[in-house]
Amino acid sequence: MELSVLMGHAPATIDDKGRLKVPANFRKVIEEKYGRDCFITSTDGRRALVYPLPVWFDYQERLARVPSASMAKAKFMERVNYFGQVSSIDAQGRVLVPNILREVAGIKDDVVVIGNQDHLIVWNEGRIQKRLEESPMTDEDFKELELHGV
Repeated sequence: MELSVLMGHAPATIDDKGRLKVPANFRKVIEEKYGRDCFITSTDGRRALVYPLPVWFDYQERLARVPSASMAKAKFMERVNYFGQVSSIDAQGRVLVPNILREVAGIKDDVVVIGNQDHLIVWNEGRIQKRLEESPMTDEDFKELELHGV
């Protein structure tokens, strides 16, 4: 089966130089659909977001339509740029995660990589387990999704 979106999860590792070994199933989709260049960032410092560069540029275009006086936009941009760095997937399938983000998010050694349609989310395994336990799906969550036809 040929995938065209990033979905599912896979265990991965961050090496001693801070490079994420992108799981092969995700790497194939990213490279074939978007190329090797990525923007790695976070909005909250709890996890890393790996956006293929064309996806990030599309996101930036939408952000550009938000008025420059918007405090939400300013806070968002401050965070993504503080944690963010452009990187490329190398020939061995590794991409460098910014040091500040590795430290703050506790992303080192073994991690969990989750596909999120057009980008990846990289979690410290303990943090994602805790998040899933503390924030279960509720009936209200399912009702909201149902309003959107899901």
